[in-house]
Amino acid sequence: MKTDRETALSILQEYTKSNSLLKHAFAVEQAMKSYAKKFGEDTEKWGFTGLLHDFDYEMYPSIDEHPYKGVEILKNKGVDEDILQAILGHAEYTNTPRKTLMAKTLFAVDELCGFLMACGYVRPDKKISNLEVKSVKKKLKDKSFAKGVNRDDIEKGILELGVDKDEHIKFVIDSLAEIEEILMS
Repeated sequence: MKTDRETALSILQEYTKSNSLLKHAFAVEQAMKSYAKKFGEDTEKWGFTGLLHDFDYEMYPSIDEHPYKGVEILKNKGVDEDILQAILGHAEYTNTPRKTLMAKTLFAVDELCGFLMACGYVRPDKKISNLEVKSVKKKLKDKSFAKGVNRDDIEKGILELGVDKDEHIKFVIDSLAEIEEILMS
């Protein structure tokens, strides 16, 4: 199967109608593409993975189904095994080891993207591009802010990817800032 954006977008839109879930998919896609470029990897493949990591969540939100149903659907469409493993590995409860750089990156950006968008939404200017690492880290400590975001996953993702926390947060902020009109509209 082709791992191009058009194919991924078609699958995403078939299963996901929620505007907030679509925006999350776009954010993770963007962060994945940015990291792929930084690491000299296949930006289209990494973007495809980011765009589809949660495509099944709206229809199959339980931990018994997500991301298993999505991976099954993608497998039947002929998606590469490394993409399937990365998608399985983004959910800690699947106990799927994150062996590839792509899988580690997906895990490291997923929750952080959601958190950064929440940080942007509460700003008067509704911008991600104006976020500062220091303020993001302060909000991470505030457990009442963006309660649905798993801080442990963010920390574990940074450790597994082997990057500096401040640099990682800044890198993802800068990445999402490139498409903030789409994300924050």
